[in-house]
Amino acid sequence: MDPRPLAAEFVGTLLLVFFAVGSAVLAGEFIGTLGISLAFAFVLLGLVYVFGHVSGAHVNPAVTLGMLLAGRMDLRAAVAYWIAQFAGAIVGAALLFLVAKQVPGLGTHGAFGSNGFDSRSAVGISLGGAFVIEALLTFLLVFVYLAATPGPGLLLRGFDGVPIGLALGAVSLVGIPLTGAGVNPARSLATAIFATGSALTQLWLFIVAPLVGAAVAVLVHQLVHAENGGWFSEQNARRASRGPAR
Repeated sequence: MDPRPLAAEFVGTLLLVFFAVGSAVLAGEFIGTLGISLAFAFVLLGLVYVFGHVSGAHVNPAVTLGMLLAGRMDLRAAVAYWIAQFAGAIVGAALLFLVAKQVPGLGTHGAFGSNGFDSRSAVGISLGGAFVIEALLTFLLVFVYLAATPGPGLLLRGFDGVPIGLALGAVSLVGIPLTGAGVNPARSLATAIFATGSALTQLWLFIVAPLVGAAVAVLVHQLVHAENGGWFSEQNARRASRGPAR
């Protein structure tokens, strides 16, 4: 496999965590939810322009799952992407943690841009509410990725990054007050590792819910855009070949 897409996913996820999550950790009290949301949108927009023609600039395991289920990449490539994304996110979080520790009085335990529900949510959203909102927010992001990607491939070019960046900005605006807007299992894992405490015990939701949202996005995209191919289409084809149930 060409190592360039994997390097792009590693570096891209590292930069997303360091700069976008960093805006919350290092400057959140100064720029607020709007500023943090714009940081996520602008960083992803830049990454699409830089890496979109190399790897598709997924920088998110949920997006990669969407591309896999849509039949736009094989399982071997998806697993390699996931490894690169999680590794990049952890390195990015480690660098951010190193910088945060140089700021006097800045606490990281239980926080550090991690995601949460109940007492760890700014509005106290419940576990069920957090699961639904994380799935819906990820659904929107993955759906836009699928719609913006030209043709059957997974690469992005030119203005393809604009709707994707705007989607992540909108997702962040809605999600930050509720759960911290995870929508990215790699970003959620990396920040939880350094936040420790209850951030780790609640981490499962911010891995499972985005993957569920990604799968639903693929199904809806295939229904709306009548796209052939992909895991769901293959399952329907197998059912059709077996004939009506008896």
